[in-house]
Order: sequence, then structure tokens, then C-alpha cells
Amino acid sequence: MIFESFDRKQIFVREWTDVKEPVGVVQIAHGMNEYAARYDKFARALNAMGYAVVADDHRGHGDTDAETLGYAEGDMFADTVKDMAGIARFYGEKYKGLKYVLFGFSYGSFLTQAFLEKYARFLDGAIVAGSARQSGAAVRAGKFVSGVCGACKGEDAPADFVNKLVFGGYDKKFGEGDWQWLSSDRENNEKYRADPFCNFVCSNAFFRSFFRGMAGLYKKKNAAGLDRSLPLLLIAGKADPVGGEKGMTRLYEFYRKQGLKDVSLRLIEGSRHEFLNEREHFDEAFAAIAEFIKRIPARKR
Repeated sequence: MIFESFDRKQIFVREWTDVKEPVGVVQIAHGMNEYAARYDKFARALNAMGYAVVADDHRGHGDTDAETLGYAEGDMFADTVKDMAGIARFYGEKYKGLKYVLFGFSYGSFLTQAFLEKYARFLDGAIVAGSARQSGAAVRAGKFVSGVCGACKGEDAPADFVNKLVFGGYDKKFGEGDWQWLSSDRENNEKYRADPFCNFVCSNAFFRSFFRGMAGLYKKKNAAGLDRSLPLLLIAGKADPVGGEKGMTRLYEFYRKQGLKDVSLRLIEGSRHEFLNEREHFDEAFAAIAEFIKRIPARKR
């Protein structure tokens, strides 16, 4: 489906909605350098539970911006959060009265963190996956470097330097070659590298927008918008270099400190970043997600 967003941008939305008598909807926010179709196995498992599933290709990604991967005009982070809100509003009306859950992974998890501070009213629960509470120093450094690179190389130019700083650091933690931090499944990692919708470098504008959005996530004025009664599941591989045990525990403590009453943390032993694409960890991760989704009630919205 093509969704026309607030600024008339055409957003590609993939639907897995062939479900008889659906009991709810799960909206997926995918990660950086990927796209919605990579969640097919996960979506079909949710379909088997009775949930319709929808997922957009974010700005600069997938079929939304196939000709300019890694770049879109405007504030890509903030505008994508608005896209997600518009999609949630649309499908919330289409499936009125049914449970509505947002699942955000990696980059999508940070978009989800921002979404929760502005648009929690559209949700009955949320899952923040493969995420972290990143340090303020790292975010400020990323914002500065991406800004300098954009000024020197161009906003739409690939952010090769920033990309190497971020992902090269992840690779070093395992020392097994490029992209082996992604998952413990080498076949998955090679498939990722071979996919032109994954193997690209995001622009300087993308990273500047991303780090600017990240910088606002834990500010008091923004956190004030959180719904303290919204059920929240944090889930990640314990060995995930994006956050893992340390980063996810910091995020858990942040939400608890903000007064959220129903926050749970699940860490998957032996798993890296893409736990949904690790054959030995998919079942464990999906069981935890399914248990969370089933137990939360549909609220009056």
C-alpha cells in the first residue's frame, strides 16, 4: 500500500493482513539499512496468532526511496516518526476497537522511543527491540561529526566516515569480519550483505538527523509525554553491540525512573543484534514477544 504522509510524501507500507477475524494489529518499525520485507517470517508468525501486521519502508529506505537509498529531503528522523503516527492512526481506525502494538527494531527502536513520547495514545503496548539508552557523549559526537561531514561533503553524500565509526566498532567487538556483529547466523549476514536494499551507506543528512533525534529522547520535557500506564517490553540479544545487557538495562532504568508501571526486560543469551534472524534464537524471542502481546489489554483510545 502507498500511504500519503503529512507532507504528501508517498510512503510504501507492506501489509500482512490476510487474517480471519483479527484480534489486533502489530505495526513494525524496521532498522537502519533494511526494509519491511525482511520481517516476513516474524509477520507471518504474528498472523498465525490472529494479528494483522503492517510495516512501512522508512524515508531513505526500501521502496519508499529506492532511487535515493540513505537520503530523503527534510528531517528524516522526525519526519519518519510522524509517518509512523499517521500510519498508526490510519490502521487504528481501520481496525477500530482492536489491540494495537508497535514493534520497533534497532533504528526503528529509537524511532519508537521518540514515538512513545508524542503518540502513545495510539497504542495499547510497545516493544523496543535491539535498542539501548545511548550515552549523551556518543550522541553529541555523532551529531557534530555528521554535521561537519555534511558541510564538507554534502548533505546527500554517503556518510562513509560516520558509518565506519559506528559499524566498524561493532565488528571489532567480535573480530570475525564485516557484519558478523549483525547476528550469530553467518548465512543471514551474507544474505544481508548481498541485498542492495541493505548494503548501502546512509547519507550525512540521515546521520545528522538521527543523532539530533537521539539527543532529545531523554530530556525531561520530552519524557513528560510518556504514558506511564502503557505496557512496554524491552528485548535484545545479550551480546548485541548496539546495546546488549548494559545499554538495555540503562534504558529499562530510564523508563522505570519516569514512572512507567509495566516495563519488562528480556535478554537473549548468546544472541547478537538480529535475534529474529538467528535460527537458534527466533523461537525464544518470538515466544517472549507473543506472551507480552497476548497479556496486554486493548484500551479505550
